[in-house]
Amino acid sequence: MSIWGKVLGGAAGFAIGGPLGALIGAGAGHLVDKARASAFAAVVDDDPTKQVGFTIAVIALGAKLAKADGVVTPDEIRAFRRVFKVAPEESSNVARVFNMARKSTAGYEPYAKQVAGMFRYNPAVLEELLNCLFIIAKADGSVHEDELAYLQNVSAIFGFSEGDFVRIREENIGFDGADPYTILGVAHDADDDAVKSAYRKLVRENHPDTLIAQGMPEEFVEVANEKLATVNAAYDKICAARGIK
Repeated sequence: MSIWGKVLGGAAGFAIGGPLGALIGAGAGHLVDKARASAFAAVVDDDPTKQVGFTIAVIALGAKLAKADGVVTPDEIRAFRRVFKVAPEESSNVARVFNMARKSTAGYEPYAKQVAGMFRYNPAVLEELLNCLFIIAKADGSVHEDELAYLQNVSAIFGFSEGDFVRIREENIGFDGADPYTILGVAHDADDDAVKSAYRKLVRENHPDTLIAQGMPEEFVEVANEKLATVNAAYDKICAARGIK
């Protein structure tokens, strides 16, 4: 069963509980009774609780982010669909959950706090979630000041430091002018061994297989691959400048 079947089946929401579980149950609606048995079996068989939690958190936080600057643009909706890889037959149901979260008067903080607790020992997975949100934020060509403040607040709730957020922001909106040292999280005067060590650590922590093993759904692997490509490009720039073989 795809992650969307698990989310829209609704039964996993009972295992998750809290605001994320409530959104699953409300969004699944009439699908719950129909799919409860198969979805519950999936919960028992392979424990997709973290996968569902990650997915519904991106939906909820992405929906809140999309209206952070006061306007939900078609580009943001398209970016949302690119991040999610929604199958055509599941598109309308996922859109319903997205719109419910977007229109809700509840704040985004409870969603962010719950998913932060779920992945408190897997910060790389939380970083991938932030990367998904950055993709939505920059879809219209720029990241609005209010969107950036939103992302920084979510980052803080996730437990990232200000330095961590600067690095994540640089990876996502620095483009070709991004500082490769900031992306690797090392000082400009770090020696070659420190640069290599930082690079290997980032590659190890952000490898898609590692992230999936920690609870990131396979449907988000493209975002993880983009992050890994950014890290590799930053390392290549430093190596070229320093003559590191």
